[in-house]
Amino acid sequence: DLIVHVRDITHPDTTLQKATVLSVLKNLNLPSHLLDSMVEVHNKVDLIERYKPTEENALAVSALHGHGLEKLKEEIEKKILTATGKKILTVNVNLEGPQLSWLYKEATVQEVEVMPEDGTARVKVIIGNSAFGRYKNLFPN
Repeated sequence: DLIVHVRDITHPDTTLQKATVLSVLKNLNLPSHLLDSMVEVHNKVDLIERYKPTEENALAVSALHGHGLEKLKEEIEKKILTATGKKILTVNVNLEGPQLSWLYKEATVQEVEVMPEDGTARVKVIIGNSAFGRYKNLFPN
C-alpha cells in the first residue's frame, strides 16, 4: 500500500543512492500511484546542525533520538488510509445492542471508552466506506 524510503542523509552519496533506489523501483513496474505517494524520510538529522530538507515533502527524523517520528507515523497513517479507502471515526454505541460486536467483526477497533452512567461507549474505529454504510443502515440511531 505504501513505500517508505528512508535515507541516511549524512552519507556522502545520499543523492546518488536516492537516484539508484528510484531507478530500481521504476524498473519493477510498480503502479504509478505507489511511486507518487512514496514517503521520503531523511534519517540521522541529529548529526547535521539545524538540518532542513531541501526536497519537497521529505520528513526529517532521528531514529536514535526519536525526533520527527510522531510526524512520520501520522504521515504513514494518512497515506495508508487514503490508499486503502478507509477512515478513522469515533461512533457512539449502545452497549446493550450488537453494535460493538459488529464493529469488532467488520472494522478495526482502536479504542473503547465506556460511559457506565448511560450504558454507552465511544468507539474509535478504522473502517471502510462500504462497511460504514452498512453500519449506518443496520444501526440508524
